[in-house]
Amino acid sequence: MRAFLNHDHNQCCEAAIAAAEAKCEASGLRLTDIRRRVLEILLENHKAIGAYEVLARLQEEGYGSHPPVAYRALEFLVVNGFAHKLEKANAFIACSAPEQGHNPIFFICRCCRSVAEAHSNSIANALKKTVEEASFRVETAAVELEGLCSACEMDV
Repeated sequence: MRAFLNHDHNQCCEAAIAAAEAKCEASGLRLTDIRRRVLEILLENHKAIGAYEVLARLQEEGYGSHPPVAYRALEFLVVNGFAHKLEKANAFIACSAPEQGHNPIFFICRCCRSVAEAHSNSIANALKKTVEEASFRVETAAVELEGLCSACEMDV
């Protein structure tokens, strides 16, 4: 859960870009300049960012001002596991582990808006069992927990 811990953020970003490049090469996908730039924007900090904020940044940098530009790049990143959409916030966050398939759990600080991503096999297994018992087919799943990170909790 790097978002709430001190870490080398440059290394964090470089590793995510390298993982995206490797996965694209292995899968025959294209990490175009615009897709890469959107991923870099999402990686700038561990906070969720809305599509219109991404679009504004792209516009400032000369990539165009049409919403499909941002939405297509974000969709590519989400579909291929390089980013996640936080439904409650209607915002996006870079994936902390794009090299592996997983069922993420998001910890969203309601004060500073930082987002940490974690993975729990026990929660995934419990959900899988419950889904099977309900005879239900899950198409998307994410657990979003909102509260206070340790830094913000000390300020309250």
